[in-house]
Amino acid sequence: MTEELYIRNYSERTVRSYITSIAQLSMYYKTSPDKIKKDQVKDYAYHLIHSKNASVSRINQLISAWKIFQVDVLGNQWEEFRLKRPRREKKIPQVLSHEEALRLIDAPVNMKHRMILRLAYATGLRRAELLSLPLKHIDSLRGVVRVKGKGNKSREVPASNTLIRELRQYYKLCRPKTYLFEGSPGKPYSASSMHNIIKKAAKMAGIKKEVFPHTLRHSFATHMLEKGINLKHLQPLRVQTAGIQLVPQPALP
Repeated sequence: MTEELYIRNYSERTVRSYITSIAQLSMYYKTSPDKIKKDQVKDYAYHLIHSKNASVSRINQLISAWKIFQVDVLGNQWEEFRLKRPRREKKIPQVLSHEEALRLIDAPVNMKHRMILRLAYATGLRRAELLSLPLKHIDSLRGVVRVKGKGNKSREVPASNTLIRELRQYYKLCRPKTYLFEGSPGKPYSASSMHNIIKKAAKMAGIKKEVFPHTLRHSFATHMLEKGINLKHLQPLRVQTAGIQLVPQPALP
């Protein structure tokens, strides 16, 4: 199954998630996954929802992994094993006011922490996209950030001159090696660390709302719309073949 997922060009994170879903299903019934029946998968999903408080996303992930395993690995007809996906609960995302967002991203004293929040708000990147961003994907001359998002799809996000200048100052101070934000040399910053940064910043900024990493993404989109900017104009730019590193070049100060 791992080979099939890599052939489909799924991200490392998705591959791990799908493999884990099937492995946990197999461990639950203590049998090989090819021996498990459709009704057993439904019972397992019910167990996850009512005993483990599993999210809709986790159940959908299980169903997606189950489909790939049945159809692409075992060669079965999906109609015989089809499971209905749960309806997603529609929630209104928490959004900060423009003033609150500025207070939040200015709150951290640590420069790395401050730049993590500034980049998240200025570009609307997802947490995983931001934390896995390589240095070489910062094109400082063209003013864009090259991002590999869901499904390994690449896009380019505009970055203002001010943001590029601040990122260059951050680079000169912190000297990351591989990723823009690193927990240790050559290793990406952890999701839990970013979660802690934003919680601490919210407290320092006196923000009473529940703030999470995705709050900055929602706030970015909302504030663009409030300014009258059509989000379609912010859709991925055409990806070029080469990226220019943020590492200062001779032509840069």
